[in-house]
Amino acid sequence: MLVPYSLIKPLFFALDPEEVHDHMVSFLEKTQRTPLAHLYRQTRVEDPMRLCGLQLPNRVGLAAGLDKNARCIDAWSSMGFGFVEVGTVTPKPQAGNPKPRIFRLPKENAIINRLGFNNEGAESFVKHIGQSFHLRRPCASPVLLGLNIGKNATTPIELAQTDYLLALEAVYPYADYVTINISSPNTKNLRSLQTDEALFALLYALECKRSELMQQSARRVPMMIKIAPDMSEEELSLFALTLKRLCPVDESAKQGLWGVIATNTTLNKERVAHLPHGNEAGGLSGSPLTEKSNDTIRQLRRHLGPHFPLIGVGGIMDGQDAVAKIKAGADCVQLYSGLIYQGPGLIQEVAQALKADRTSAK
Repeated sequence: MLVPYSLIKPLFFALDPEEVHDHMVSFLEKTQRTPLAHLYRQTRVEDPMRLCGLQLPNRVGLAAGLDKNARCIDAWSSMGFGFVEVGTVTPKPQAGNPKPRIFRLPKENAIINRLGFNNEGAESFVKHIGQSFHLRRPCASPVLLGLNIGKNATTPIELAQTDYLLALEAVYPYADYVTINISSPNTKNLRSLQTDEALFALLYALECKRSELMQQSARRVPMMIKIAPDMSEEELSLFALTLKRLCPVDESAKQGLWGVIATNTTLNKERVAHLPHGNEAGGLSGSPLTEKSNDTIRQLRRHLGPHFPLIGVGGIMDGQDAVAKIKAGADCVQLYSGLIYQGPGLIQEVAQALKADRTSAK
């Protein structure tokens, strides 16, 4: 029984955005394994697909950022997602940037945030995962779990590789896939890791670490690179060349051990500059990001070829926005800001739209 979001949205939007977020996470955490979970439980739309060798129950995922500390995995699963990505987590706990650091722009269905990887650290993160049905009762949780990792703000960019390797080692045993976040605009110099030489060095080190972890655990865990929407076509071309150099793909069924998530938030605020809070520092998400994200996906698909795994995220406010992501070249999609503006009903709407589009294409 899903409570109509239209009834509670006015109350949410009357309060401070981060305060609402914290209350929401606390509520989901406390109710997710109780009868009260019926308040937000929805039937999962069955639209299975394979990506990176993983079987997804449907093509709609939760994007990282809403659940940075992995507290609500079972709640997200009960809402009908096919896969859930939590984090970004860093090796050590950190408070993030000073408040206020989240701003709504309702006229554009948009959000600006400059949170800065605020999280409780890897030790607390994996403890929360261990408490979930997803880990303790996997048959009761058909969703796949993505764990998103980043570097601590106090770690110099020259030593970023160390943080990513530490975080990968910490989360690897619990992940269906791991996302390498090198595109947040809210950690100083982080996006410099998207450039050719820095990217190759980081991915090579991560590949070596994964090979070591695979041998130790006998578990095959794919990795995703999450990129920004603000890269030029030349930068995207070089990015794709680096990926293809390091990350071969089985062209028969998108079985590669690497994939891309496109995109993170944008620093381009031209469309919202005239609005209250429109010039706040931080990354912009929501409707203004839709086409920018789609353009990045089109270019990546062209550069990476038809078989490289690609997840589309950015500005999905309804089912047709999600279909447009697939037509641009994404294999599946993730939601974030759309959930804030449209509520959990968006999950089913998007999943049904993607299923119908796939059916009509056959």
